[in-house]
Amino acid sequence: MARLVLTVVGADRAGLVAALAEVVSSHGGNWEDSQLAELAGTFAGVVVVSVPAGTVTSFTEALQQLDGLLTVTAHPGLEEPPVPADWRELSLSVLGDDRVGIVRDVSAALSRHGVSIEHMATETREAPMAGGRLFEAEVVARVPRSADLLALRADLERLAAEILVDIHVGDG
Repeated sequence: MARLVLTVVGADRAGLVAALAEVVSSHGGNWEDSQLAELAGTFAGVVVVSVPAGTVTSFTEALQQLDGLLTVTAHPGLEEPPVPADWRELSLSVLGDDRVGIVRDVSAALSRHGVSIEHMATETREAPMAGGRLFEAEVVARVPRSADLLALRADLERLAAEILVDIHVGDG
């Protein structure tokens, strides 16, 4: 079986997932993993599928038939994703007044310490009492065992004070 990572985007409406799932199934494929969401009126997501190696070409051609409903791009995936034995998991939450650059600043701080983001979900919403908008992020990351966690936490605390957000760091 060949593993493919599909990126999907389309105007949000009923039946998008069903249409994509039908193409996967009709080519003997298996829907393995996905992250799908409606964002700003647009349906978007990432889906990992496995299809028989002999059907990859016909499968990717069939995906193009969804154009107009969904724009789908297929990317080759690894057959067996590597399992990082020398990494530990870290969770991170960010909350504060929305402003330009929060994701840039937090991800740069993580990158400086060799931290790899596994999953990140962000949203902005109306601030209930203060007016304006709040930014919130939940991050699950992999940290090399060689990383200095105290230095990482100190760097994130400095950043939180600088950009006026709360950053909470927890183990896995």
